Amino acid sequence: MIRINLLPEEYRKKNRTSVRLVLTLATVAATNGLALAWFGWLAFGVAAEIESERSVLQTELEGLTPQVNYHRSLDGERKRYAAREITLAGITKSRISWTRKLDELVTVVNSGGEGQRHLVWLDDLNVQQSSDPRSKTPGSVRASGHSGSDNFAHVANFLEDLEHSPFIEDFQPPSPPEGTQTLVDKELIPPVVWAFPMSLTLKTPEERASAGAKAAAGKSPAGQAVASPPEKEAPRAEKPEERK
Repeated sequence: MIRINLLPEEYRKKNRTSVRLVLTLATVAATNGLALAWFGWLAFGVAAEIESERSVLQTELEGLTPQVNYHRSLDGERKRYAAREITLAGITKSRISWTRKLDELVTVVNSGGEGQRHLVWLDDLNVQQSSDPRSKTPGSVRASGHSGSDNFAHVANFLEDLEHSPFIEDFQPPSPPEGTQTLVDKELIPPVVWAFPMSLTLKTPEERASAGAKAAAGKSPAGQAVASPPEKEAPRAEKPEERK
């Protein structure tokens, strides 16, 4: 329905907007404007800054990627060589250079002073070595020897020289000297010689490694080995005719 105000102009009530409403609307509009400006700054300013930093970091990462890959390849190669070194070290611990050992044994045999200390020879040489941990011994060296002297002390001298030689480093100490007299020929000098067995037991890899460490620690700073105490002369074995 249409309403018509017939009052004169001066009597009419004017409809004015409330000041409070205006202030409220202005505040809401300002708040919305500030919020839109804040979100716009976040959306464009901060996002652009972050994108710029991301681009810089991505460029640095692309530059470092080849170096990282190269480092990883070197690290993998280092681990492979370390595992190979451990394997070779285990093989070295269980391995003995028998060529060197034979040279050391020959040196002891030939160091008798032309029969003054001993004059021995070996008829055979039997070497056994086992890497099976279930075996009773890791190995042994056995030989049948003869002493070209009727004095049994020469056999003891030979075993004593053997015990103090580099040859014995990988073996347990030899057994006490034993032997039997063998009649060769009365026309020879001496007519009787001694036959004796040589039996040596190989040390375990752990014992050989420990002995090597002790030998290295027993050297002086100048690289010379510490002098050992004077050796005692081996007891002279009695002959059958001396026991009577």
